[in-house]
Amino acid sequence: MKKQVLPFLAFLLASLFLVFSCKKDEFSSKTNTQLITQSSWTFQSAFVGSTDVSNQDPPFKACRKDNIITFTAAGGGTVTEGAIACSPPEPITFTWSFTNGETILHMNTPLYPGTGNDFTVIFIGETSLVLQASYTPPVGPTLLINITFHH
Repeated sequence: MKKQVLPFLAFLLASLFLVFSCKKDEFSSKTNTQLITQSSWTFQSAFVGSTDVSNQDPPFKACRKDNIITFTAAGGGTVTEGAIACSPPEPITFTWSFTNGETILHMNTPLYPGTGNDFTVIFIGETSLVLQASYTPPVGPTLLINITFHH
């Protein structure tokens, strides 16, 4: 009987060690609203499946990729032009809300040409945000694109 208890206790202790040794920010108790509004976001990358489309123009021309996106808790937001400004300037204010249990981000204006107003929240954490959008290119079928932001 003692031989059976010892492996079980070792397994239990190893499991507890793994659970409590994870980084604290991986398990945020904040809501998606709190996470999206705590700091401004900037573009990091965009993928269709495993294909990097971060440099595809449209929608990710240089003047959009360096923009700073800020969401406010009151449901408003701004897009501040980065060092490379679009010409003509693009809309800089928007309204937003979460729907479907904070899993869909709805904006009154698309962030990028060819995307809709609704984004599926794939991941949101303390420092990164991954949104999925339907993207309709000028030529070809509609694609699902994952856009990653960071701060």
